[in-house]
Amino acid sequence: MARPRKVSDDDVYAAALRVMARVGPGQLTLAEIAEEAGVTAGALVQRFGSKRQLLVTMAGLLGSGMGEFFAQLRLQHEAPLDVVRAYAECMAEMAKTPGALLRNFAYLQVDLADPDLRAQLVAQSKVVHKELAALFREAVSRRELTRDTDVQALVRNVEALISGALLTWAFHQQGTATTWLRKHVAALLDPHLTRRAARLTG
Repeated sequence: MARPRKVSDDDVYAAALRVMARVGPGQLTLAEIAEEAGVTAGALVQRFGSKRQLLVTMAGLLGSGMGEFFAQLRLQHEAPLDVVRAYAECMAEMAKTPGALLRNFAYLQVDLADPDLRAQLVAQSKVVHKELAALFREAVSRRELTRDTDVQALVRNVEALISGALLTWAFHQQGTATTWLRKHVAALLDPHLTRRAARLTG
């Protein structure tokens, strides 16, 4: 008789993300995550303690893996500004449909209301800020961005634009969130491009 497959923590995290893609925080239960992962709810309680602790653990892993996430984007794109554009498009994945974006906003509300989850958001945001700043400094040194570009201001503007553009896409729902975000990121970056970079992207 075949031995049952051992379900790893990574399997549980992946199952939780699949369930979260289907239901909002009010409908998320350990029982449903357990069924998705192929284990019992009791096994998850023994392993993680509670649904909240599972979410806190997952948030911590997401934050600690953000540097590696940018490293992978760098492997896929040579130009630093292309990495920034790819990051923005990855963020648009949260809005594959209006319903998906609504669920992500609902989970964000939970994160902001919970001190531990909010702390993980802050830590993740700091990593993103650092990575974007490094990319923009590299873009200046490679003459993709003009020498007078205020890198820190541009980072703040990109961060605000991504969140704001996702929200306005939810209002208008014109095209896909990816194309909507791509257009807004281009509008923000274009005034800072050198003539050479503008010709390459034009």
